[in-house]
Amino acid sequence: MSLPTKSTKYYLDRLAERESNARSYSRKLPVCIKEADNIYFTDVEGRRIIDCLSNAGTLALGHNHPVITGRLKQFIEDKTPFQTLDLSTVVKDNFMETLFSVLPPERRNDFKIQFCGPSGSDSVEAVIKLCKIATGRESVVGFHGGYHGMSQGSMALIGNLEGKEKLRGLMPYCHFLPFPQLYRPPLGIPGEAGVTAIVNYIENVLADPESGITKPACIIVECIQGEGGVNPAPISFLKQLRRICTEYDIPLVFDEIQAGLCRSGKFFSFQYADGVWPDAITISKAVGGGMPLACVLYHKKLDKWVPGCHAGTFRGNQLALALGTASLQFMLKERLWEQVASNGEYFMFLLKQFQNEVDFIGEVRGRGLMIGVEIVNRKAAPVMGVPAHWGELSALIQRKCIEHGLMIEKGGRFSCVLRFLPPLIITKPQIDEAMTVFKKAALVARNEITSPSKL
Repeated sequence: MSLPTKSTKYYLDRLAERESNARSYSRKLPVCIKEADNIYFTDVEGRRIIDCLSNAGTLALGHNHPVITGRLKQFIEDKTPFQTLDLSTVVKDNFMETLFSVLPPERRNDFKIQFCGPSGSDSVEAVIKLCKIATGRESVVGFHGGYHGMSQGSMALIGNLEGKEKLRGLMPYCHFLPFPQLYRPPLGIPGEAGVTAIVNYIENVLADPESGITKPACIIVECIQGEGGVNPAPISFLKQLRRICTEYDIPLVFDEIQAGLCRSGKFFSFQYADGVWPDAITISKAVGGGMPLACVLYHKKLDKWVPGCHAGTFRGNQLALALGTASLQFMLKERLWEQVASNGEYFMFLLKQFQNEVDFIGEVRGRGLMIGVEIVNRKAAPVMGVPAHWGELSALIQRKCIEHGLMIEKGGRFSCVLRFLPPLIITKPQIDEAMTVFKKAALVARNEITSPSKL
């Protein structure tokens, strides 16, 4: 039986009155959701909204997929316990077996798993602790534009300064390296030459006794930066980073929290770089089939910690493990990454067609169904030879999209990158539908905006 509902304004006013000032999505996406199915929301006023956010990439199979709802009903009928700490259960064993089956046979016996508190942030906290204990070192290295979470350790490793500037006492000994963006090369050197320059810089930092950076416990990187603006790492960069970490005996951590589990068009986003495997992988979001779950896969050479070194009350969330197993099995059976690669290529083709029709899209980029559209102001002064960021227009396009029935995210520097993270089951006709709304909303926003970009 459905609950009676009131207007969107009624619920948003109550939210503003009662919920923390830290709330974010409800400010830029002013809707109140009543129900959801497939890739669609329905709000309390009966409007249908295309979901191209999927809970920040969590809902790989969309809303109320029959594989998920069927397993949920079975879970309840079987009287399965909801929480079991890190005790052994049949549900957990099935999950581990399924997840480990995605590893190449020659690597399966080399890896172990740590279940964490139910957030990506805690998987990052766990891997930092793991690597520090295993190496006896304290420095940790991340990248400009990276995002790894909002807890004390993980937040210390993110590039974005807005939250960090107001919070003192974050994890010390964190260092940052330039990430090889191709559209806005950080060293001002375009193309592959810029990638090579960054690789040389990293190697020099590690070799230089005057670099000021002690040998790190690990280097952590997103193979596709998400919050940083959907920046795929060049394949050559990942191969060289793997080489450097091996030669300098530094554990290499790939953060697959958002880009993993078929989102990129591969099961793991690092698999675009053939032959490259990390020493540890952080996993969350889609791994729980829509429920909170996080874990770390890591090489057993790092398994130096002792019982209780990392724990969490909800690390044995049996519902998440059950639904995660069902979702993973569906992905593997359907080879979902192949469908994602095809539909992502189609989505990007349409976005690039639209880019050629307007003056405010600087670049369309991404892999699979993790896509970014950078909004630029060609009338403002260029930044290092590239059109200026236009965060104001990006925000207005996002607002017009939700008004016209499309939910998307924004991120990147100056929040000028519109981000598409649809459910991985989206079809080409549904992509066409989303594009129709996006184009209309973007053109309406462009016609309305009058203020120049604030750089």
